Order: sequence, then C-alpha cells, then structure tokens
Amino acid sequence: MKSNRQRRQEITQRRSARKLAHAIAKTIDERARRLSGQVLVNPANLEPTHSYGIPDFVKREFYVDTPFQCKDCGKSETWTAAQQKWWYEVARGDVWTTAVRCRACRKKESARKAAARKVHLEGLEG
Repeated sequence: MKSNRQRRQEITQRRSARKLAHAIAKTIDERARRLSGQVLVNPANLEPTHSYGIPDFVKREFYVDTPFQCKDCGKSETWTAAQQKWWYEVARGDVWTTAVRCRACRKKESARKAAARKVHLEGLEG
C-alpha cells in the first residue's frame, strides 16, 4: 500500500510530464506556423528503421507534397504532406515507403485481397 507522500510524488511527476509534453507540442505548433503550408515531422512518432540512412523528410524536418503516378491506372496523383504524416506517424508505416496507387486503385486492390483471403479460408475449412 502506498503512503500519501508517495501518491503526491507520483501526481507531481505526472503533472510535470504533462506540462513538458504540452510545452513540446506548443513549440512544434509554433514552428509549424512559421513554416506555413508544410507539415512538421515528429521523429518520436516514427517507426524505428534499423537502417544506416535517414529519410529526406526527417532531415529537412517537414513533409512536402509528393507527385506520383498510379502503378495500376497511370493516373497522376499527389501524396499530400498531411497524408504522409498520417502514414508515417499514425499508421506507423515504414519510412522508406511511398504512395504507388491512387485511392480508387487502393480500394480495388484491398477488395481483391479480401476476396482472395475469403477463398483461401474457405479452402482450408473444406
């Protein structure tokens, strides 16, 4: 059982950690406003790469819109900075990957994979 003194220390530590996180977020927001139009990279949220190299967007500290051509339909698309931030930091995608399919072709590909998975699982049951 913890004493009140220990509880107070834990509460104080949690409060100071929250204050520090808030201060860091505030400085990141301020830098983002200065860069206007560019989305900042938060390297702490990136998946470890176990590589000797560092991706370009980490070196320059912000994401930029990247044009690409869909490998299925050939349509020209733009992988926006916000989409990159989501992919690398929220979905924790590999930092060496890039967009290769447009949204419509990604949906077709995921439907194709789901159908193939269903056929495979039905074959295992039977």
